[in-house]
Amino acid sequence: MRPASRRRGFGTALLERVLEHNGDRELSVWAHGDLPGSAELLAPHGFQRARVLLQMRRDLDGVDPDPRPALPDDVQVLPFVPGRDEEAWLRVNARAFASHPEQGGWTAEDVALREAEPWFDPAGFLLAWRGDPDDGGVLLGSHWTKVHPAGDAADEPVGEVYVLGIDPDAQGLRLGRALTDLGLAYLRGRGLSQVLLYVEEDNAAAVRLYEGRGFARFSVDVSWRRDPR
Repeated sequence: MRPASRRRGFGTALLERVLEHNGDRELSVWAHGDLPGSAELLAPHGFQRARVLLQMRRDLDGVDPDPRPALPDDVQVLPFVPGRDEEAWLRVNARAFASHPEQGGWTAEDVALREAEPWFDPAGFLLAWRGDPDDGGVLLGSHWTKVHPAGDAADEPVGEVYVLGIDPDAQGLRLGRALTDLGLAYLRGRGLSQVLLYVEEDNAAAVRLYEGRGFARFSVDVSWRRDPR
């Protein structure tokens, strides 16, 4: 809603029309920005806060351009190889995001669609392997980076921590930190000055990791849900 059109009943009219069409089914809506007006509009109609999504950002100027993270002796980080690594990545992604309402359900088609996007760059898709991926190696985690073109997230191109996921069996190896640092260095090497990411507010471990890597909250979006009646 445009700011000049707020407090004039348009939001209520639109919401009531949506509820009429939705009937008694569950309904979720996103409010961009955690504003008091969203609660004033939605709570009286039976909506409750269900998810809070943070966008975090940091400058890349202070990123180490050549990090050398300490990795277990049998672990190596390699760029993604299309046609070879999709199945292993999907397995780890499903395990890492088993409780996530969207990310954990990705399929081979979802990956193929992104591989066809102009922004896809396998060199910025970093995979941590135990052993040789061509000879029985096991994928432990990954950091998939992305670059938004100028005018998308800012006036200039902006990098993104697109998907960072660690297999639950590899927790404790500090791979999240290592892969984050390597991905940020890659984005800095692309000549970018800023990077963003999205993370659920209640994912305390991930928020701590990113804050420890210099990220700060930039914006907040809230998902409101009304249960079936």
